[in-house]
Amino acid sequence: MEFKQLRSFVEVVHRGGFTQAGKTLHISQSAVSKQVAQLEQSLGTPLLDRMGSQVRLTAAGQVVLQRAEAMLRLQNELLSELDDLNQMTRGELRMGLPQLGGDILFARLFAEYRRRYPNVTIQLLEGGSRNIEQAILNGELEVGGSLMPTNPAFAWQAFCDEPLDALLPMDHPLADNAQIRLEELADTPFLMYQRSFVLNDRLLQACQQVGFTPKESGRSGQADFLAALVAAGQGVVLLPSVVARGLVRPGVVRLTLKAPEYLRWDIAFIWREGAYLSKAAQAWLALLREYPISRAVQ
Repeated sequence: MEFKQLRSFVEVVHRGGFTQAGKTLHISQSAVSKQVAQLEQSLGTPLLDRMGSQVRLTAAGQVVLQRAEAMLRLQNELLSELDDLNQMTRGELRMGLPQLGGDILFARLFAEYRRRYPNVTIQLLEGGSRNIEQAILNGELEVGGSLMPTNPAFAWQAFCDEPLDALLPMDHPLADNAQIRLEELADTPFLMYQRSFVLNDRLLQACQQVGFTPKESGRSGQADFLAALVAAGQGVVLLPSVVARGLVRPGVVRLTLKAPEYLRWDIAFIWREGAYLSKAAQAWLALLREYPISRAVQ
């Protein structure tokens, strides 16, 4: 049993097939299949039910998956500790960033980190909070930006806590107001985020709290595209204030939103509770403490 076999098996399960796993691992589909077969042979039991292009875990596969993920996490932590012996002359930072507002909040921070630590390789994943949390638990990422976690499996460092603004079409009946209450949008179609965004859940909860279920007119994880849809008259989108300010354009107005207090964009950087943090990750968290949001977006 080898680590590369475990890695191939885990990726087949996570990616839903051998072809997709091969793309992630940058090897051929046949190489992935061979490594999984070798792992099954060494363990003396099938780990996957192969149904055409689909795969499903056997009972033994479920046990091996859990242990394999833990072993691969330990391997990553061991390599990180060994890298740290070189005092940041090399290393790797595996990090997730929020897809929403990532360009506004983190471009300057990312550039400053690269200036300070040019020999550290950075592997980035952009996505919603759910995707980033799962990638951290799986050991694919070391740290990541997410809405403030409630799962005790995560430790965290706060970064920002932003209210939401409403972007409305200029011809909306309430477009001339300075601010708007959430319940006043009950009859307006909502542009929502991708399902991996926890902010969707908060928005639905807040709307139901004030007495309505929002009518969905579209979904995206790209703030620019959502603002363009607003300009085209497709509905309202609620965005963090720091993001919304930069998206006002012809045909779009920005209003202060009066909503339940929990409907906020409170980003924290999270990591697995009790996990070893590499010096590369520690340096990133230290940089965030140096650059509060007011400086990060200047």
